[in-house]
Amino acid sequence: MILRPDNDKFTYSGRIDFEERNEPVFVYPASSIMLKVSGSFIRIIVSNKRAYWENSLGFVIDGRQGKVILPEEEKEVVLTLAENLEDKLHDVLIFKRQDSCHIFKFHGVEVEDGASIQPSEPVPERKIEVYGDSVSAGEVSEAVEYTGKEDPEHNGEYSNSYYSYAWMTARKLDAQIHNIAQGGIALLNGTGWFSEPGYIGMEEMYDKIRYHPELGPVKRWNFAKYRPHLVIVAIGQNDNHPEDYMAEDYESEKSIHWRKRYKIFVGRLRKIYPQAAIILKTTILNHHQNWDRAIEQVCEELQDSRIYHFRYMNNGCGTPGHIRIPEAERMSEELVMFIKSLGESVWKEEYDA
Repeated sequence: MILRPDNDKFTYSGRIDFEERNEPVFVYPASSIMLKVSGSFIRIIVSNKRAYWENSLGFVIDGRQGKVILPEEEKEVVLTLAENLEDKLHDVLIFKRQDSCHIFKFHGVEVEDGASIQPSEPVPERKIEVYGDSVSAGEVSEAVEYTGKEDPEHNGEYSNSYYSYAWMTARKLDAQIHNIAQGGIALLNGTGWFSEPGYIGMEEMYDKIRYHPELGPVKRWNFAKYRPHLVIVAIGQNDNHPEDYMAEDYESEKSIHWRKRYKIFVGRLRKIYPQAAIILKTTILNHHQNWDRAIEQVCEELQDSRIYHFRYMNNGCGTPGHIRIPEAERMSEELVMFIKSLGESVWKEEYDA
């Protein structure tokens, strides 16, 4: 029996392209599908479009996590997530592990004929949106033996958005998440590491549902579809490539220009989300403190009582490599403590004020 994507028992979460209702496109990390279903097996029908790296699909069934490798060629395939299951109702979460190194179309779930299908738990009322880079996406997070060290050689196999500090934070706060994160991205076009040689920045990506030129036409996102209570801006990590101008001269023309554009970017988010709390930050991944100094300066200049600058205890000096699972756990704990310190007003509905 095939459950098509428009089945009302599916619960979706994330910035997902639903232009074709029975072929939704998953672009961003942590985008997910939930359901409850009985039967001895669960299979998913997808078609993958790859830009780079090995691509995999994540799932959690009855509390046990796993993954399946997606094909490199773009064709519809049936992938087994689990078999020989107990004859009971199973809690199923299917999610995008990686950023836009690939996108995939979801065509349905195959289960036993006559299986019982029930809706999963409703999504939480609290809503978070994160704008970030590879750390927010959970890139190389599973390489736990390299905690506190440079990254190992890899082909994307260690990346898992489930173990990003961003999704951990959302789970701890019982909140939905739209994780607008892309490995290598900086604020400005022409900088960072994403989509070389042109390099696409967050200022171009943030308002898109599809943004990677190698994966099809660029499409805009309708912000009315998701109204977060809390917005986290975690940009400023990859902006030192190809030139670390903020470290070299804080008052240089390029440094001043970056602060101006960062201020404009945050201002755009404020205009889109008038009542949302906004947290500005970077990460514990090694970088020069002048980037955090720049963010602090912009935060002060904005003079907005609901925009905050947050720093981790070991901000910018915690590790030379990507954030592994235990480091992401600590980051999420610190961030959750800070968010809770802001009070319940963070979760006030947008237009209550």
